[in-house]
Amino acid sequence: MAHLKRYAAPKVYSIPVKVSKFAPVVKGGGHPHDRAIPLRIVLRDMLGYARNAREAKKIVAAGKVVVDGVVRKDDRFGVGVMDVISLPDAGKHYRVVPKKERFVLVEIPEKEANMKLCRIMNKTVVKGGHIQLNLHDGRNILIKVKDPCNPKEDVYKTMDSLLISLPDQKILKHIKMEVGKVAQIYRGKLAGELGKVEQIEIIKGFDPNRITLKVGDKKVTTLADYVFVVGDDAPEITVH
Repeated sequence: MAHLKRYAAPKVYSIPVKVSKFAPVVKGGGHPHDRAIPLRIVLRDMLGYARNAREAKKIVAAGKVVVDGVVRKDDRFGVGVMDVISLPDAGKHYRVVPKKERFVLVEIPEKEANMKLCRIMNKTVVKGGHIQLNLHDGRNILIKVKDPCNPKEDVYKTMDSLLISLPDQKILKHIKMEVGKVAQIYRGKLAGELGKVEQIEIIKGFDPNRITLKVGDKKVTTLADYVFVVGDDAPEITVH
């Protein structure tokens, strides 16, 4: 199935109903399909570089769109939170960021186009006692452990974030989910809110857990699964 009815499209699709009765289905990319936007919508409806689907398809097929440092040639390739979209011919770079229940694009400087933040969703032990980190955008990063019986390299936890380089995904910085760190809500009705972590309520065997952020003069509490830590004292990269 290449299309679906517009009213059935995920909320993150930032396109008005009057544009078309149909919307493209995401094909490829590491984000869940209900948390990703096809490049066709990015070029046509969000950036205005294409007037219609045919033009968007030609632009992408010509190799003029780079996502996270890799050229993508399918206009239905899905992009999601923190992905970097580069248009070399235009000299523009954008990052996908959350805003309420939708995604928006913010223009970023060229120096930020070769890095992104990734949230650790899970981690597993693989053959040889090494640790595999499963990230929010579908990436897996292998942490090689010298001594499986006493792994000093096992410092990464679920809900922590990694600042990685693109496209080689080398770890540039490890940001722990702790009280006092700067975090952003990236899912739900409060998506886009940025503040400091005031309280982390984690109860073993209990789900959902909650995190409280201080956003300006107010406090906001949401599910721990909806929070993305983005820096120690300030965001490491542009996130809003």
